[in-house]
Amino acid sequence: MPEGHTIHRLAKDYAAAFTTGTAPRVTSPQGKFADAAALLTGTPLTRTEAHGKHLFLGFGAAEPADPAEPFASAEPAEPPEPADWIHIHLGLFGKVTFGATPAPPPTDTVRLRLANETAYVDLRGPTTCALITDPEKQAIHDRLGPDPLRPDADPGAAYRRVSRSRTTIAALLMDQKVIAGVGNVYRAEVLFRHGIDPYRPGRDLTPAEWDAIWHDLTDLMREGVRNNRIDTVRPEHTPEAMGRPPRVDDHGGEVYVYRRANRSCHLCGDAIRTADLAARNLFWCPTCQRGPR
Repeated sequence: MPEGHTIHRLAKDYAAAFTTGTAPRVTSPQGKFADAAALLTGTPLTRTEAHGKHLFLGFGAAEPADPAEPFASAEPAEPPEPADWIHIHLGLFGKVTFGATPAPPPTDTVRLRLANETAYVDLRGPTTCALITDPEKQAIHDRLGPDPLRPDADPGAAYRRVSRSRTTIAALLMDQKVIAGVGNVYRAEVLFRHGIDPYRPGRDLTPAEWDAIWHDLTDLMREGVRNNRIDTVRPEHTPEAMGRPPRVDDHGGEVYVYRRANRSCHLCGDAIRTADLAARNLFWCPTCQRGPR
């Protein structure tokens, strides 16, 4: 499943392709989104947004306040909110493909296509693709934890939940109600980078440790948005710096422990371990992430 940096990158890519110029044509070749697509086609895409693993495409705009109203503010009004939103959650199988026009004929697996004179984008296999209202969108935000990539994120809100929980920190980092957007890769890598035992209860994490984790996630995920891939090794641990072969993996990027089970740790040489935790594979180094003695 794509992690949060991918969804924020998609929000930027949708905006770059469709929020300037002509309104996009919206279609659903598969037919499952056809009624909503018919309502939206020809309506401007005015805003894109991401929260964790949820993508929102905002179409049209709500009516601005009437300047003739007797109590209208003299301050410049902010741009009106979109009137309708497409809510997308890619899940395990969703894929988004961008291309330049002329677009090829769509296959019958395309749930949603946006197209204009210069670009098109196809969405296939999402868990969710639904037309929602602004209150429905807000309800989704309300049930999600803070997202390190959003300017409105409150790391203190996440720590309040972490610090009261007996659940392992590895499981809490994957709980989207605690912190939104972190997936299996960032979870494993940030815990390694800070030498934290993944089985340590959340309530045993100090405020300073949480602050370090949060800021590290923010930096790593921002880099993920820029580069469109996950790299987590520090400069002194890159293949070039260490004289080791680069990682060969479909996911790309240099990592410390993720999907490196039974291989030697780059730092201490011990074998990386793996185990099932909360229905996902956990990876860690038992030496570099030693638990309390």
